[in-house]
Amino acid sequence: MPGLPMIRHLMGHMMGWAPLVPMPVLYVLAALAVAAAIAGLARRARGTLWRLAAALLLLLWLAGPERIRETGQPLPQTALLVVDQSPSMSIGQRAATARQAAEAMRQAAARVPGLTVRTVTVRDGHGDGTRLFAALDQAAADIPPARLAGAVLVTDGQDHDVPATIPDHLRPADADGRRTTLPLHVLLTGRGEETDRRLRVLQAPPYAIVGQNATVRVEIDDLGPHPDSDGHATLTLSRGGEAPLHEVVRTGVPQDITLPVTRPGPLLVGLAASTLPGEVSTANNQDVVRINGVRDRLRVLLVSGTPNQGERVWRRLLKADPSVDLVHFTILRPPDKDDGTPLSDLALIAFPVRELFQQKIGQFDLIILDGFENRAILPRAYLDNIANYVRDGGGLLLIGGPEFLGPGSLQDTPVGEILPAHVPVEGGLLEQRFRPALTDGGRRHPVTASLPGAGLDGQGADGQGADWGPWYRTLKADSAHGQVLMDGPDHTPLLVLDRVERGRVAMLLSDQIWLWSHGEGGGGPQSELLRRISHWLMKEPELEEEQLTATIADGRMQVVHRTAAPAGPRAVTVTAPDGSTQSIPLRASGTGLSEATLPATLPGIWTADDGTHRAFAAPATTDPQEFADLRATATLLAPLATQTGGAVRWLGDDPAHPAAPDLRLAASGTLSGPGWIGFPHRDARIVTGRSARPLLPGWAVLLGAGLALLLAWWREGRA
Repeated sequence: MPGLPMIRHLMGHMMGWAPLVPMPVLYVLAALAVAAAIAGLARRARGTLWRLAAALLLLLWLAGPERIRETGQPLPQTALLVVDQSPSMSIGQRAATARQAAEAMRQAAARVPGLTVRTVTVRDGHGDGTRLFAALDQAAADIPPARLAGAVLVTDGQDHDVPATIPDHLRPADADGRRTTLPLHVLLTGRGEETDRRLRVLQAPPYAIVGQNATVRVEIDDLGPHPDSDGHATLTLSRGGEAPLHEVVRTGVPQDITLPVTRPGPLLVGLAASTLPGEVSTANNQDVVRINGVRDRLRVLLVSGTPNQGERVWRRLLKADPSVDLVHFTILRPPDKDDGTPLSDLALIAFPVRELFQQKIGQFDLIILDGFENRAILPRAYLDNIANYVRDGGGLLLIGGPEFLGPGSLQDTPVGEILPAHVPVEGGLLEQRFRPALTDGGRRHPVTASLPGAGLDGQGADGQGADWGPWYRTLKADSAHGQVLMDGPDHTPLLVLDRVERGRVAMLLSDQIWLWSHGEGGGGPQSELLRRISHWLMKEPELEEEQLTATIADGRMQVVHRTAAPAGPRAVTVTAPDGSTQSIPLRASGTGLSEATLPATLPGIWTADDGTHRAFAAPATTDPQEFADLRATATLLAPLATQTGGAVRWLGDDPAHPAAPDLRLAASGTLSGPGWIGFPHRDARIVTGRSARPLLPGWAVLLGAGLALLLAWWREGRA
């Protein structure tokens, strides 16, 4: 029967027992009375049941039943008011409307006796979206279940932790295990269901091979009622300074976009979907894809003119890089020299001159000539190919030693036309102890700046050179052009870099860099220096001498300008995604470095321009889940509110006069109506006093027992 639990509940709270004799005695007397009754019934003795009734009445009186009366004070009920102030509430006037509605709810609660409101504000989900129910559970944890009245959510309806069933805090259990469902009311900021268009990047490669295409998969979704949509949208793609591309795509269908990767380094691609008529916001209509362009296997050709110590350094450096395919040949003797050594002892394979320097020369990213003396090894046509290879965009590194002054010197061939230094035959070789040092330009150039051991200013402890080991031989150039990064004795050029049309050339005017790898005089950063030279020749972006980079983090944009020139620009022009521009002054931050910072909160691609170079940056989306859907909608929370008996109300979009409902405490039945929402009476109270009085007066027990015995005697007399 459904009423039995309630009867037991009332009896447990309204009755008590105060036995007049020990309970074991009552049990024995009750057993004797029942046994006597059974015996009488077995003999068919008249009046047995009346005698049993008299005995049970006396036993009930001896058990001492009492009527207990409690006096108490009612306790106020607490309703939770969860106010959504997450990033999605920044759309329009949502945040202000929610704050004003919450204040109206607090004022309404102050007019309801026995009801208090605890306000909880939800702001940032730390990358997990809006989590209203996590905040609700945390706030309800220290409220006694008997005093919790229910909850009100003031939100735009975008919550990312909606439970599948009613939370336990809204279904508290009493002492008997019975659960009560408390209402969850939802107040939505807006006039009704809204429309939104969003752009989603479903798949984007973090890396792509330079010279190949990268495929990005995107989808454009139209959410909510959108009667004006024809099922198509325009997708606009913008890439670092290039003309934007426009493509018409179907909505709700994944689309594959192919992007060419033309250079190494980071590539920012801006994606933007056209505006849907009537949509609430365009903040999620755009996104930025970051693709890092990387080279495929780098092919390096190393030709050593004679066996020497330096070629081991080159082999270790290039072989240690898994992205480098090294082709290495060492000329053991020139063709015009005949010492009787069998050809099979000189090389395992013939030197493929035609294949390397005519057929496949364009496949190499870098050519290194180490101590190379021509001496009719390469015909003039092949030397022309090397020079043209550089002019067409290749990289050439030449390490010169004494052989550079001989009759087979490369500076007397077509290769000499692209070399950045000239060494005279007379007096062109210096043999003395010296320490390589950085020039003023070398302290600013990224190839040599901040090399280990160079010191803060590029000079060593002795003030004459960097703290590196000595070399003992160098070439003395009588002329040099390009950029001299290191010098030797008497400030003669030691390392010279130059650009030749679309290609690059580096010339190291000493063949003794290998001494650093042997630790001579403390050694030096030979591996790091050679790595930087090689990567500069292969046009790695981070080693460009003139750079402008931009990054955005924590809402601020940092622009860094690097120059190898004595002075750089004084300001940069920054263009925001909305097209607005501003000039930001640059301040010196190091040798050849200057930087500027500014706030950058708008989503999209920002551009920094110093008049010659441009850099692009975009803020990373800290909480993509929060901006995935920007509609104000009841679709997520209405089912749960209905299950609890709560109401869903729209507050409108006027923050000064939100349509906040009134509050009530309802005895039973419906918990909402026109213009109001309510909470049930929980009847929570604290007991302040307790009194007890016998339930059966002694005179009434004696009268009842005597009457039962008289009836038993009367029945026996009729036998």
